[in-house]
Amino acid sequence: MTASTRIGTTTDSGAETSEVLPRIAEPQKLAPQDARGLTGQFLDRLAVLEEGTPEYQYARNTLIEMNMSLVRFAARRFRGGGQAMEDVVQVGIIGLIKAIDRFEVSREVQFTSFAVPYIIGEIKRFFRDTSWAVHVPRRLQEARTELAKATEELASRLGRAPRVAELAALMNLTEEQVVEAQVAANGYLSSSLDATVGGDADESDATLSEFIGEEDPALELVEDFHALAPLVAELDERQRLILHLRFVEELTQAEIGTRLGISQMHVSRLISRTVARLRAGMLATG
Repeated sequence: MTASTRIGTTTDSGAETSEVLPRIAEPQKLAPQDARGLTGQFLDRLAVLEEGTPEYQYARNTLIEMNMSLVRFAARRFRGGGQAMEDVVQVGIIGLIKAIDRFEVSREVQFTSFAVPYIIGEIKRFFRDTSWAVHVPRRLQEARTELAKATEELASRLGRAPRVAELAALMNLTEEQVVEAQVAANGYLSSSLDATVGGDADESDATLSEFIGEEDPALELVEDFHALAPLVAELDERQRLILHLRFVEELTQAEIGTRLGISQMHVSRLISRTVARLRAGMLATG
């Protein structure tokens, strides 16, 4: 029997002790007081174990499970943030793992005090990186948070919505920077174009898409271009060149005639004939 599996007596917390580490059947169910006491013991042992060994993995995994209450405690602060609590907890676990891997026993710091900032920091990064409907630079994401705090403080103090100049003075920013942060804040949330915007009870609610945007006439040209392309390809080289000079380079008929060595009248007839051919082809395919 190896040292990592030797079992001795049972402690008051329900953990069975061995010569190496307690063997804990259900670490997440430990009382917080018991978990704190065992955490110190496991961290001391983890510091001297060789990474990758079975005992190291057992110690590290048990530390994670024993301290899940820290993650849940931190995650509760972010309720109502628009993200599923299960996802927030999973992100918090990443912070807990980082804290376990970076904790140094020699510092004589309480693990709880060391781990909570890691957990909260990881959750905050998660919200900062995933909660924005439109991607904006990190500095503007952070400015939005400060702007919200400053706006709330001034509104409470002044009894009205604060002006840009007042926000700038409180935040030690220029008015242009405040306006930039206000504009960026609009990217935090978005609404679906299919979202309803109210309506009579007896009628279907109107959607947001019915009130914003408009028909783009240029969209019709897309179909025309697709239909025209094969017709242009059927023209001879001189006909395509004349069309290019007239409608792409926008030369006059006289300039085209000079370049090709023909009269302006001849150019006019060629253009009229070619355009009529293309028009007839478009009508036939439509």
